[in-house]
Amino acid sequence: MSKPPFLALPAGVRAYRMATARGEFAVHDTGGTGRTGRTVLLLPGFTGSKEDFIGLLEPLAQAGFRAVAVDGRGQFETGGPPEEAAYAQAELARDVHAIATVLEPEQSGTVHLLGHSLGGLVARAAVLLDAAPFASLTLMSSGPAAVSPSQQKRVRLLLNAMETMSMAAIWEVMQELDQSVGSAGEAPYSPLEVEEASTATEEFLRRRWLANVPEQLAATGAQLLGEPDRVGELASLGLPFHVVSGTEDDAWPVPLLDGMAQRLGAHRTVVTDTGHSPNAERPAQTARALVDFWLSLSAG
Repeated sequence: MSKPPFLALPAGVRAYRMATARGEFAVHDTGGTGRTGRTVLLLPGFTGSKEDFIGLLEPLAQAGFRAVAVDGRGQFETGGPPEEAAYAQAELARDVHAIATVLEPEQSGTVHLLGHSLGGLVARAAVLLDAAPFASLTLMSSGPAAVSPSQQKRVRLLLNAMETMSMAAIWEVMQELDQSVGSAGEAPYSPLEVEEASTATEEFLRRRWLANVPEQLAATGAQLLGEPDRVGELASLGLPFHVVSGTEDDAWPVPLLDGMAQRLGAHRTVVTDTGHSPNAERPAQTARALVDFWLSLSAG
């Protein structure tokens, strides 16, 4: 579970519900720049939300990009129906296209798509469905197929628990087992504020967990367990790719991500001193790498 480095929205960032042809989605939006090729769509991972990208928003905006982070269907503030079929990967991919259409209604090939972890699998499915709206695809801490055996075990434990336990009860067990991600690297708080910030973050994490639609977690958890390797299909599209990860990753081992990047002919970034969520653990460093990649495409 990613832990945002802070919760206060940066100046100029707007939180609202974006209307699309496939319903409304809760977003954080830095606002438009009016420049073609400068729109970024950010998809969070399993049990995550748009807040996982909050540390990226200001540096991306300062670099001239419009960044939009979204809660996917059934995640946190977006909500969704209590039916697992609504969260099939193909349905989530169509949601991504609906959002991209709102962001760039008259342009094709102009939205830079980024998916973190599970969001990377969804982003990949969206590009394979139709790559035309997208200028590039960045896979952040998201691998070629199913998650590692150790993470498969954890996902199965969660899915089994959901059959007999409430979301609130599962949260309490998770807290006891200390399964949440450790502290983010670039905390914006002074030492006197750390305790207050920690309390606010823990309250947010609990509220986010309880807001997730259980059927969404069941459906996407199954995707993490059974995702096939589609790297060959993806490579054949010829889209610019960027593979980003931390120096360690327990969901998809870093050597596996290295191999995926080679198969894709992708630009590769390893964000030092980070794990599965470089976007939250080292947002400034991560944002610099993202901006450098996106600007290199326009320069080329």
